[in-house]
Amino acid sequence: MTNTSTASTPVIEQDARTKQRPMSKRRLVLRRFIRNVPADIGVVIFTLLVLLAVFGPYISPWEYDELDFMSLTEPPSAEHWLGTDVAGADMFALAVRGLGKSLMIGVIASLGTSVIAAIVGTSIAYFRGWVERVGMWLIDMLLAIPSFLLLAMIVSAFGSGANGWLALTFALMIFGWFGYARVLRSMTLSLREREYVQAAKYMGVPSAKVITRHLIPNLGSILIIQFVLGVVVSVLAETGLSFLGFGIQPPDTSLGVLIQEGSGTLLTAPWMLLVPMALLVALTFSMTLIGDGLRDALDPTSQSGGKA
Repeated sequence: MTNTSTASTPVIEQDARTKQRPMSKRRLVLRRFIRNVPADIGVVIFTLLVLLAVFGPYISPWEYDELDFMSLTEPPSAEHWLGTDVAGADMFALAVRGLGKSLMIGVIASLGTSVIAAIVGTSIAYFRGWVERVGMWLIDMLLAIPSFLLLAMIVSAFGSGANGWLALTFALMIFGWFGYARVLRSMTLSLREREYVQAAKYMGVPSAKVITRHLIPNLGSILIIQFVLGVVVSVLAETGLSFLGFGIQPPDTSLGVLIQEGSGTLLTAPWMLLVPMALLVALTFSMTLIGDGLRDALDPTSQSGGKA
């Protein structure tokens, strides 16, 4: 009997050790995202771009507004790593400054757009009745307005000073939430019928608290993806406006300004266009990979994400 009990004890202990604890949803999503190779590549590229925008001015031997009149339209060299523009400004310093400005505008505008869309979309779906009808009518009317033209008019009127990027960021937030709010409203229609929402409503919980504690948190996965992809949309909108002369104004710069200035020197000084274009493509590509990775990680039915 002693030998039998002694032999069976290690088996029981081994079974207890090999028994896995249930994995939390946050850890499961993180593991699926990490094991998604394209998403990892996107994170690496985006991290390198952020590091370049933050620490690039400290390693550059030139300031972005410093001119070298002895090196006009000079190709890349040991003195000017990425060459110079027609005025003698260092292209590396300009590219770092433009990347940082475009990233700042994209992140702030996308964050503000996501917040406005979450509040408006969930509120319209929660209150029902005339609030929902008026809200949807207002969103449909705003979607029919040519927002790009209004953006150009607002930025050209208020964005000519040193803080012109603030006016551009504010305009992108104001005219960028319509479509997102409509999508979130459609998803909230099913959430408002859930038992915990109905229970909170019958218990007299204020509507604002129900929206912020029960509805918006349950749309967190959609909001995260919307924020990540919204950065790309905001950066491309800023680039388009700056390219047409309605965005960031010299002496400040952005990727759109650099692309606009380099478009006329493609044959004589191609580095003036290729440098900002490469940064824009890398930023767009990385955020797209991250957005796809988040979508696959947050969707339990997706077969594209990394397996947990």
